[in-house]
Amino acid sequence: MLREITASDLAAWLADAGTEQPVLLDVREDWEVQLASIPGSLHIPMNLIPLRMSELPDDQTIVTVCHHGVRSYQVGLYLANAGFEQVLSLRGGVEAWASEVDPAMAHY
Repeated sequence: MLREITASDLAAWLADAGTEQPVLLDVREDWEVQLASIPGSLHIPMNLIPLRMSELPDDQTIVTVCHHGVRSYQVGLYLANAGFEQVLSLRGGVEAWASEVDPAMAHY
């Protein structure tokens, strides 16, 4: 089972400059990222994760992000099974982020 983080908790974490910041891994498709994304996210579409895993740090927490939280959860499990120890999934995805944290973000 993969741990999840809420949009509100993630926003508080990102706002706390005194803590080590996570890598936000956005696994959505290009067109989705163009519509709405969390600033500072690293974009690697879900289907390219196996090919580009070497781009991910193994010494930082990775928070996987998608539209509603389903793909990010699957990618998070994949990364955990591949040996990444600090992986969380954003519960509810960018839709939850737009609803709870950034009302100016586009809903789609």
